[in-house]
Amino acid sequence: QVQLVESGGGLVQAGGSLRLSCAASGRTFSSRTMGWFRQGPGKERLFVAVISWTSGSTDYADSVKGRFTISRDNAKNTVYLQMNSLKPEDTAVYFCALREGSRHYSLTGDYHYWGQGTQVTVSS
Repeated sequence: QVQLVESGGGLVQAGGSLRLSCAASGRTFSSRTMGWFRQGPGKERLFVAVISWTSGSTDYADSVKGRFTISRDNAKNTVYLQMNSLKPEDTAVYFCALREGSRHYSLTGDYHYWGQGTQVTVSS
């Protein structure tokens, strides 16, 4: 099994920044992909960013390109989401996810393991 624990959420004013962390533990894989998703109130869970752990290659939803950066720390087995220039529409619960493989998976159904989520609220 895999355990994912997110942290770093909170309340921030529009234009501000937050950095989310997701620490992974448990089963290991020779290759894996980790993603960030978000779910606003009454909305479906949507793709935000993805990173292929081995290559470090990344991809982003159009809505966050140029503002958010996904990265990983091999030694800490942790993936980060640096969020800059935050907007009220970024308000959501943010989830990290993991699956075996190296592609840039962007669908919720692609992932096998999920964290519990962390709330991000951006005030106007």
